[in-house]
Parts: sequence; C-alpha cells; structure tokens
Amino acid sequence: MPTLVLLRHGQSQWNLENRFTGWWDVDLTDQGVAEARAAGDLLAEKGFDFDMTFTSLQTRAIKTLDIALEQMGRLWLPVEKDWRLNERHYGGLTGLNKAETAAKHGDEQVHIWRRSFDVPPPMEAGSDFDLSADRRYAGIDIPATESLKDTIARVLPYWQSRIVPELKAGNRVLISAHGNSLRALVKHLSNIPDDAITGLEIPTGQPIVYDLDDDLNATDRYYLSER
Repeated sequence: MPTLVLLRHGQSQWNLENRFTGWWDVDLTDQGVAEARAAGDLLAEKGFDFDMTFTSLQTRAIKTLDIALEQMGRLWLPVEKDWRLNERHYGGLTGLNKAETAAKHGDEQVHIWRRSFDVPPPMEAGSDFDLSADRRYAGIDIPATESLKDTIARVLPYWQSRIVPELKAGNRVLISAHGNSLRALVKHLSNIPDDAITGLEIPTGQPIVYDLDDDLNATDRYYLSER
C-alpha cells in the first residue's frame, strides 16, 4: 500500500501578522520552526519513513521539510523542488493585513477573493511584490494572480507527472507545501466538490496521512496527531 503524507509548512511571519502571503517568500517564525520539529518527531515516533520528498520553491515549505527530515534523521533523502507546489498567488492582496483589507474592500468582497473557487483578486501593475526579477522563477510564466481553480490547474499535472510515478513504483512520499497547493491535492484525492474545498482548513505543521490502494484511490485520510 503506497504511503503519502502531506505537510503544510509551519507558521510563517505573515501567518502571524495575518497577511496575505501567496508567492512572496516569508520565513518561519520560532513557532513555525517548533511545529516543523514536532511534525518530524511525530512522524518518527509513529514509524514513518520516506523514499522521496517534494516541496515548493518557497523558503517556509523548504525549511519545514528540512527541519522535519532532520528530526527523523533523514536529511539525506532526495528532495525535488518545483514552483507548481507554490502557494496560491494572491495578486494585489499580497502583503496586506487581512483585517485592513476587509475594512477597505468590505468583508463580502474579501471573502469572495479568499474563498471563492474561481475568482482571483486583481493585481495592479508595478506592485512592490512583482517577482519577475526573482532568479528562482527564471523561465517561468509567473501568474499575476490566481484563484484556487488556477492553483489546482498547475498542481494536478505535476502530481500526475512526477508524484504518481513515485507512488506507483512503491516509494514512500512526503510533500511539504502550502494551504492551497495541498487543498488541490486533497480535493483530488478525496473527491471534494468545488463548493466545499474552499472551506477546508489545513493547519500548519500537522502531517496529513493518506492511505491509498494500489490504484492510488484514497481509503482513508487523517491527521497523524489524531491516531
């Protein structure tokens, strides 16, 4: 039976400050580091081991993976980093405090941008958070903004092309990513409807275990801390 574990990065500085983060590169807080360590300790305690790991190109997810693997004594495991596992791009909301944004645009509009399935927030030209000069994204058609639907559209082809073959080869896989890129995978694996997936909360630093059959159909999904 294939082993798949999903791990949202530990608390970031902008999580703490209640800001829209998206593709902007923000580091972990001390609490986030502690969450990553706790995740690694829990995985080791429960007897989990891995053959292949995946993460995004964003520091908070990369560090979470590294810290968890260090706690497991598995820093030597192969890691593949790819932009398609990045967080959803929040466009013009990037960097804004969520409470201040609600006061400016209204709770209803912000709720639509955050929780609608296919409505991306607008992005104005000349933003301070323009990533076009960021070397890590050289050669990548960086989106100006994304809805959850857009995020799913880039995550799932990567899942099919890179992660599915590892699982079908019998390799045990750990993915360290973000709230929305992991929502994309959970939606696919658990067959969650469009109107329900936007309300799914994925806490930081809590390993999600998928029990899969040989055809990679999910037979169970649970937080490791609850078993």
